[in-house]
Amino acid sequence: MELSQSSIQALVQKIKKEMFSNTDLYSFVSPSAYDTAWLAMIPDPHQPDRPMFAECLDWMLNSQREEGFWGEFDGYGVPTIDCLPATLACMVALKRWNVGAKSIDKGMAFIHANAEKLLEEKYNPCPRWFAIVFPAMVELAGSVGLEIILSDGLKATVAKIFNQRLQILNTEELVDKYHYPPLISYLEALPSWYDISREDIVKHLSDDGSIFQSPSATAHAFMVSGKEECVAYLQSLLQRCPAGVPPIYPMDEELVKLSMVNQLQRLGLAQQFVEEIDEILSVVHRSYMNRERGARQINFVPAQLYKDSLAFRLLRMHGHSVSPWSFCWFLHQEDIKDHIKNNSEHLSSVLLNVYRATDLMFSGEYDLEEARSFSRNLLEKSISLRHLHDNLVVFPNFRRMIEQELSLPWTARLDHLDHRKWIEVNEIDTLWMGKASFYGLSCLHEDDLIRLATENYKFRQSIYNKELVEVTRWSKDLGLSNMGFGREKTTYCYFASAAASSSQLPHHSEVRLVVAKVAILITVADDFFDMQGSLDELESLTEAVRRWDGRGLTGHSEVIFKALDNLVNDIAGKYIHQQGGECDIAKILHDMWYEAFSSWLTEAKWSKSGYIPSTEEYLRTGMISIAAHTVALQGSCFLNPSLPIYKLTPTQYEPVTKLLMVITRLLNDIQSYQKEQVDGKTNLVLLHKKENPETDIEDSISYVRGILDEKKKELLEHVLSDGLSDLPKSCKHIHLSCMKVFQMFFNSGNEFDSNTSEMLEDIKQAIYIPLEFQTSKPSIKPLPLPSERKKGFPKVNAILGPTFKNQTIRSFTAHSIPLPMPRVAYGKMFMPLKFKTCFI
Repeated sequence: MELSQSSIQALVQKIKKEMFSNTDLYSFVSPSAYDTAWLAMIPDPHQPDRPMFAECLDWMLNSQREEGFWGEFDGYGVPTIDCLPATLACMVALKRWNVGAKSIDKGMAFIHANAEKLLEEKYNPCPRWFAIVFPAMVELAGSVGLEIILSDGLKATVAKIFNQRLQILNTEELVDKYHYPPLISYLEALPSWYDISREDIVKHLSDDGSIFQSPSATAHAFMVSGKEECVAYLQSLLQRCPAGVPPIYPMDEELVKLSMVNQLQRLGLAQQFVEEIDEILSVVHRSYMNRERGARQINFVPAQLYKDSLAFRLLRMHGHSVSPWSFCWFLHQEDIKDHIKNNSEHLSSVLLNVYRATDLMFSGEYDLEEARSFSRNLLEKSISLRHLHDNLVVFPNFRRMIEQELSLPWTARLDHLDHRKWIEVNEIDTLWMGKASFYGLSCLHEDDLIRLATENYKFRQSIYNKELVEVTRWSKDLGLSNMGFGREKTTYCYFASAAASSSQLPHHSEVRLVVAKVAILITVADDFFDMQGSLDELESLTEAVRRWDGRGLTGHSEVIFKALDNLVNDIAGKYIHQQGGECDIAKILHDMWYEAFSSWLTEAKWSKSGYIPSTEEYLRTGMISIAAHTVALQGSCFLNPSLPIYKLTPTQYEPVTKLLMVITRLLNDIQSYQKEQVDGKTNLVLLHKKENPETDIEDSISYVRGILDEKKKELLEHVLSDGLSDLPKSCKHIHLSCMKVFQMFFNSGNEFDSNTSEMLEDIKQAIYIPLEFQTSKPSIKPLPLPSERKKGFPKVNAILGPTFKNQTIRSFTAHSIPLPMPRVAYGKMFMPLKFKTCFI
């Protein structure tokens, strides 16, 4: 059922209370079944037959999915790969305390029914974290008598995973600056024959008593060392997080808050949480300013780079002054760059954040140019690989997100459609890669957010439908929609107006209506000057606009002038009403429109006479005739605060307005030069080719594109920085929206002049096709219990992958629970293993 505006606001207030009045940020991060299981395994020192943390055991008994696993679903409603080690760990914990027999049976049924699909269809090779954790959980399950059944086809896959673990253990140090989390944070998953001693464990305890903020590793450290600092850390964790053990504790709270802001923006909800977002970003900005003044300490490159690039993008988008160096520090450290290159397929979420941050590049920021090229090349490599990995598997929609970012520039995407795509993905926002999977914003609030975003989108669509009906009626009543020539773009113009400014809803309906009507009239008049009117008709119409007197006009000229007079009178009247009976802007609007008509007449004379203007002369006229500023400035009159009246005068145009005029002209010229050459018109691309006959047309396009790219950077700086313009922020943003509309229409062709299926589909998605609310927890049918399974598969207690020497599959000497101290090995050689069982 569709919510009303009042119901939407009630849901907004509910979310504000739950998300922003709650100071406990741990409630926003999904609990980790894997880490919870490890805390549940710890025996009470005073009553060894009972668990120290019984609440963790209760959590597992109450949190098993109906399908039999512990963990999360991916974007397609399929269990994520991390459910395999998490489910094994939970079953081990339940088995340890002889509880939850039915839960164990359901878990085993899930493992047997899904292991082959999850392992063979999605992972080749598997990511680092899985290669470390999964073999350990298989071994641990075998040690407590939980039989793992493997089909013949799955044996080789599992053997490869075990072999990958051996390679990792043989090459990585316990702690280094590249691998995050460090190897020792997997303490509970390191085999007993691995080279680590009690002294190593104690040495790497943090001041808070943890092993690199890992609850599971710290749980194991306590079981093997008995250090009181470890149990104090675990007790503090559970006091702070009674609803479930987080994957990391303590967390980077700034990162959690930044991700909350990012999620709200991508769902199209930023306008409902302006104060909360501003407060969060102000605090983060102060933190970054203090960091820039002091020495920068970078502990773990991927996590730090993820956070820094996200912070840069959000801070700059909201007008905070922040240096590219806040995240481009990695560019000048060759060892870090080499590490990212060599592990790019496992750092795709980091690289995507870096790439997104470079969307907001100002002129002269060469570090951002390098970061953009660097991240783009590696992302292209990542999605081109035959196998899937990390983010691309745990979150299958992640590949689509990367492909969209690379194929369609941010400046060519309209806010409203971007919001729809993110809502439809319905995926939690990844915060970081934890030990046993990726972790993101909690599902505790996700359903409310997705519901709010869905209903907010549908509410926008209901407004758009009504406004489009009004604009269509206006265009038809004034005779603009059936002129018999040129482009009938009523729907196109309204779609662009609405979809580009959706973040301003629902307060700026008048802005959208004015922008759409101005754009429609510009389209009709421009086409009349280009293809229909005789020179006498064009001169008469232009003179009528100068006098603002349509007497003597006939035919199309009369229709255009009457529509223009109607529109200007309507705008001026509403502006007077808005300003309380003052400030008549009719004369200023007359002058602005006369400027546009004069430019169209000049270009018509050039075309009809064959005159070739100089580049300077062409641009002086062309940046007016494109009329983007005519749209943006008249729409800005109805913002709050509105555009100062004197800024409507051509001699008083702000630099950001002049930049918009140049950019939109160049966007048009790059994509329209072929058509205009056929029509006998000039164009900056054609002028450059004429003035440089030794070059080919591609060189001329590159020349114009180079100017365009630089001007877009300058416009972004004027829009997103304070001090470069005295325009209100909302007025600057409507300039940015207008530029994005032109970029969208002229991104890879002239879509404004054609009825492409893609554009028509976008219009339907934006205005007509409703979104349907879907919860973040899809349901699938439960799996059969072990008694219902098919027979005939070989079974083993557990397995260990091939050693480097003989490639044979061996078993292991099982752990007991509580787990013994890791056995000390010498050098980095692996101790020979005793045979227990083989595949049978």
